Amino acid sequence: MLVGSAVVFAVVLALLVFGLLRRRGTPRERRRRLGFGTAFVVTAGIAFPAVVIVALFVLTLDALPKTSPAAAEARMQVDVVAREWFWDVSYADGARTANEIHIPVGVPVDVRVTSGDVIHSLWVPELNRKVDVIPGRTNDVTFEARRAGVFRGQCAEFCGLQHAHMALYVVAQPEPAFRRWLTRTAAPAPAPATRELERGQQVLLSSACEYCHRIAGTNATGTIGPDLTHLASRLSLAAATIPNTRGYLAGWILDPQHIKPGNRMPATNLSGRQIQALLDYLESLR
Repeated sequence: MLVGSAVVFAVVLALLVFGLLRRRGTPRERRRRLGFGTAFVVTAGIAFPAVVIVALFVLTLDALPKTSPAAAEARMQVDVVAREWFWDVSYADGARTANEIHIPVGVPVDVRVTSGDVIHSLWVPELNRKVDVIPGRTNDVTFEARRAGVFRGQCAEFCGLQHAHMALYVVAQPEPAFRRWLTRTAAPAPAPATRELERGQQVLLSSACEYCHRIAGTNATGTIGPDLTHLASRLSLAAATIPNTRGYLAGWILDPQHIKPGNRMPATNLSGRQIQALLDYLESLR
């Protein structure tokens, strides 16, 4: 469709330039051209576009099955719930993460999507077409990476104030590495190994964080915000808005509205010692 549109656009521009540069001529010359002009308009303005549009439609019908879900071929399934403004990702064996979809290289993966609030759209251009994400409905798209790498995706349907900051990454790994990641991610969060980490865990569990976020193996069982069980192993924070580093994480905890206005996470009022202990604990969640 891109090639066909480019050719038609080039022809239209050429005709426009030709018309601008061509002299109008005398009234007799213009009358003599009238018959040719009528035939040209009918051919180039009706017949040719009809043929081109029908041809592109047939090619599109041929392409649709190649980008549609291949349930019989898919060897695994990933469930994705879109929320304002992040992606909740879960696997059949209990692994759960946010804003990252991990897949094995060379394996067709059936990605099932639905929405927890408004209409979204999942689009990872290097892996497949866009797929609508609609409340109350589950749609499918198949991801199959031919090489290892990180592929950026984006919400492609305007969904509110932070639509532009609702991105995600698809991480394609060799199958052995993917299996190791899946096993680690399905496990509960590691227990605090030091007194300082225990203090950081208590800061989290004694704050409002535990009511919005889940950390498997603890009393934090919230479902409003992203799962934090293995937060430290992720590439980004706030749906690919900022890097996952200690400094950005601190800024996100203390004043998330400055980074992503309108999101549901309120500012957190913690002392310097509390925020440092909390950061130590969160950075241990790998």
